[in-house]
Amino acid sequence: MDNFVVSARKYRPNTFDSVVGQEHITGTLKNAVKSSKLAQAFLFCGPRGVGKTTTARILAKTINCENLNEACEPCNECPSCSSFNKNASYNIIELDAASNNSVDDIRALIEQVRYAPPAGKKKVYIIDEVHMLSTAAFNAFLKTLEEPPSYAIFILATTEKHKIIPTILSRCQIFDFNRIQIADMVRQLQRIAQNESVQAEEAALHLISQKADGGMRDALSLFDMIVTFSPDRHVTYQTAIQNLHILDYDYYFRVTDAISAENMAETLVIFDEILRNGFDGHNFIVGLCEHFRNLLVCKDTSTVQLLEVAQEVRERYTQQAKDIPVSLLMSALNIGNQCDLHYKSSKNQRLHVELALMKMVHLRKAISLAHLEQGKKKVV
Repeated sequence: MDNFVVSARKYRPNTFDSVVGQEHITGTLKNAVKSSKLAQAFLFCGPRGVGKTTTARILAKTINCENLNEACEPCNECPSCSSFNKNASYNIIELDAASNNSVDDIRALIEQVRYAPPAGKKKVYIIDEVHMLSTAAFNAFLKTLEEPPSYAIFILATTEKHKIIPTILSRCQIFDFNRIQIADMVRQLQRIAQNESVQAEEAALHLISQKADGGMRDALSLFDMIVTFSPDRHVTYQTAIQNLHILDYDYYFRVTDAISAENMAETLVIFDEILRNGFDGHNFIVGLCEHFRNLLVCKDTSTVQLLEVAQEVRERYTQQAKDIPVSLLMSALNIGNQCDLHYKSSKNQRLHVELALMKMVHLRKAISLAHLEQGKKKVV
């Protein structure tokens, strides 16, 4: 039986161009390497799974590569690159600050820094989760970080920049990594699905990307899980919502249609069906507010691009938005938001959501009466 390698490791980028969604950072780093204007210390910060440690490793490999190409990418063939790819490089040292966070650990690191690299250009130290270092360890590290030997470069990575003391921040060149856009994640998942001979529906990949919340590593883990669940290696929208425990878009479209048609019975029956399927009322009301927001976005062609869903779902949103006035959507969104804010403090949470839905059903009449009263005042 072949050893299975998770997609997050198998498709981990090994060049700057293969890093997803961080072009503003990879472009700057390539220019710095090309012009030989590298800082002595870098700080990579941002959410989990967006490529901080991966970019640090690529930068370390690029700095020591003996045959950089014209695009300033590592060759992955020279002795330095080969040893790095085999995790056998003496010039690139990785330290996990979560488990090596004491003063003694940092002093041992400082002792290593005193020795020049046996071969190659630079010695690169990658310290992951650097915010986990103790205050005493940070203070012990200050002098070395400020005046390292000419052959030493430090790359620090963290998800919690605010926990790092200012004296460390002032000694580093700081790069803020963005959450990866849904469109970028979908494109990457499509490439991986093609390489793995997996048939994947675009709507399913959009769901995976939304659930990943900007983290490529999370998206790949979810993708692996759904592929494993599907015996025919076919990632469909239905298998995605089952595995990710996400409410089907169809529920929100049906509820909105019932609200627009002032059909209270249908609205409450759909909500009951949602609860019986094991979904939480709070998640439903939050999702319904998001649905109303998406419909408002579809009201103007200039804002449709803000809708991060598959093309077929976008067309459905656009169609439904035509039939519902902005006044109804704004009022329903306000009621939904109030329901969301007070949900946890409610003693009867089901009734709390149902009451919000009843108010939404009667919005058309309330808006019509308001317009009628306003017309009477103008006549008088």
